[in-house]
Amino acid sequence: MSAEAIRTIPQIVATGQGPALGAPGRPDLDYAGLAAQIARTARQIAGLGLGPGDAVAIVAPNGPEMATAFLGVGSAAVAAPLNPAYREDEFAFYMEDLGAKALVVLEGADTPARLAAARLNMRIVEMAVEDGAPAGAFTLTEDGGAVAEEDGRLNGPEDVALVLHTSGTTSRPKIVPLTARNVCASAFHIAGTLAIAPGDRCLNVMPLFHIHGLIAAVLTTLAGGGFIACTPGFNAMKFFGWMEEVKPTWYTAVPTMHQAILARAERNAEIIKANPLRFVRSSSASLPLPVFRQIEETFGCPMIEAYGMTEASHQMASNQLPPGKRKPGSVGMAAGPEVAIMGEGGALLPRGAVGEIVIRGENVTPGYQNNPKANAENWTEGWFRTGDQGIMDEDGYLTISGRLKEIINRGGEKVSPREVDDVLLEHPAVDQAVTFALPHDKLGEDVAAVIVLKEGATATAAEIRDFAGKQLAAFKTPREIIFVTEIPKGATGKLQRIGLAEKLGLVKQEASA
Repeated sequence: MSAEAIRTIPQIVATGQGPALGAPGRPDLDYAGLAAQIARTARQIAGLGLGPGDAVAIVAPNGPEMATAFLGVGSAAVAAPLNPAYREDEFAFYMEDLGAKALVVLEGADTPARLAAARLNMRIVEMAVEDGAPAGAFTLTEDGGAVAEEDGRLNGPEDVALVLHTSGTTSRPKIVPLTARNVCASAFHIAGTLAIAPGDRCLNVMPLFHIHGLIAAVLTTLAGGGFIACTPGFNAMKFFGWMEEVKPTWYTAVPTMHQAILARAERNAEIIKANPLRFVRSSSASLPLPVFRQIEETFGCPMIEAYGMTEASHQMASNQLPPGKRKPGSVGMAAGPEVAIMGEGGALLPRGAVGEIVIRGENVTPGYQNNPKANAENWTEGWFRTGDQGIMDEDGYLTISGRLKEIINRGGEKVSPREVDDVLLEHPAVDQAVTFALPHDKLGEDVAAVIVLKEGATATAAEIRDFAGKQLAAFKTPREIIFVTEIPKGATGKLQRIGLAEKLGLVKQEASA
């Protein structure tokens, strides 16, 4: 069966051979075993009286069981992975919003998701893992006994396989349903971009309640016939030990994770040399230019920055492996869906023009769930409006200037926070920097930046402002610079601009003009 014809999760797994899934310190699960695990989970989902269209919440720590639960539930119903760090009220909100019919958790796991499910009179089903079982192998149990297995209908290409919420930083989170066709198409797009083959081994450090880890790491690796090692979650102190054990050929992460890895790379130079990577991938947030250069120098391999979002089943554009082009600062060329730049009136713009990035294609969600207003606002003539502002060069490579909602309007002058970030990060004392809008009584908004200095480094706000002022116009130079030891991050490790002024307690302060 050709890749173009494979549009369900069981079809993807059926094409692989050899080791498929593992975890540090656990025996591997081969493709035949993974296929059997998925089939057993699908039969047990049917045994619960559930099937296509029924949402099943999954709450489990990062690891192989979280991966196989997604694959199994997403083959026969709607997999709804939730962040295990949520509190009871948050679980209750998301599960009720999704209309979830059951909750799947690890056997014996103490999680407030149980209390939330009980509040909603939902069934609670446990994943029972036998001692010494291969990574990802489990049986669904209820009230201490195994759930009966029954034959039921599996998801077809147009059935929803995965449902996730948007971040909801500026409004109520939107529900994004992704069909089996959407997620499988995206997995093959990414596997093609990265030339994933049976000999490849991915070390996953991304959370498996987020589109990046689920699709770019897990499903992409399986689509290419490779091996995926599922860690307990990102841990910079354990990363190189995992690298030595797993012997990966690649990993994918967000920029803050790459920075944490780089901070420990020098003392692990022998492990890096003994376990050469074919490439490193970055997505889900803009990659600072210094980090791009340092990754390539440290690991001696290409850094591939890509552009993704939940509504696109992750990947929309990507830089290319050699001999293709990698353009630092760009998120690459269309790598799956069609990509264009749209003007405010809805017309598509020529290359070189700044506008909103829009997409359409097989991996794009058919529409938000129960949200006609958002669907009307976010689709124009069949194109999904990403909310990102950008420009496409003559080679078709995209550069993102920022989220349209994040663009700073300083008295009518528009400032791209990412442009300011890139300049601040060139300062030798700066380790991390996030530029954001600070409310101002006369200008409406002014430019501010929060900065983490490198260990042992010193710098004053005036020094950094002077440094930035040599490369930026005066209206783009941050008026307010705040030093912190850690910048607030979202659940997936991404630095967040929207709401940063409030989180830092700066809303009532007034920046000087």
